[in-house]
Amino acid sequence: MRTTFMANEGNIERKWLIVDAEGKRLGRLSSEVAKILRGKHKPTYTPHADTGDYVIVINAEKIELTGNKEMNKKYYHHSGYAGGLKERSAAEMREKYPERMIETAVKGMLPKGTLGRKMGKKLFVYKGSEHNQQAQKPEVYELRG
Repeated sequence: MRTTFMANEGNIERKWLIVDAEGKRLGRLSSEVAKILRGKHKPTYTPHADTGDYVIVINAEKIELTGNKEMNKKYYHHSGYAGGLKERSAAEMREKYPERMIETAVKGMLPKGTLGRKMGKKLFVYKGSEHNQQAQKPEVYELRG
């Protein structure tokens, strides 16, 4: 009799993958990265377990936005104090915090709660082409499309 495979922390194999954001669209890159972080690209995917791989995104400042999103898309942050709502356009975010643009988009596509936060910790985004994870021997991952 065959049984259904259920992944748990003991039988998950994780890889380190590098994704180059240069010339890629923000939403399409983010959805692919979120899928990798969740583990949906593996045959051992289990919805209630963190089966995904680690992802390193490089060249975050070279991400593309279509249409007028550069000026019209807004990122909001609240300090917690009255009147503390901060607003930045996508152009300002690209100039000052390009890593945060990708992190925000990917984390919005992950499940909400403790499992999603655990998955979000496996994402590493870098502004340029240099990264600190050489010791993990990451493999280059080609996105579809």
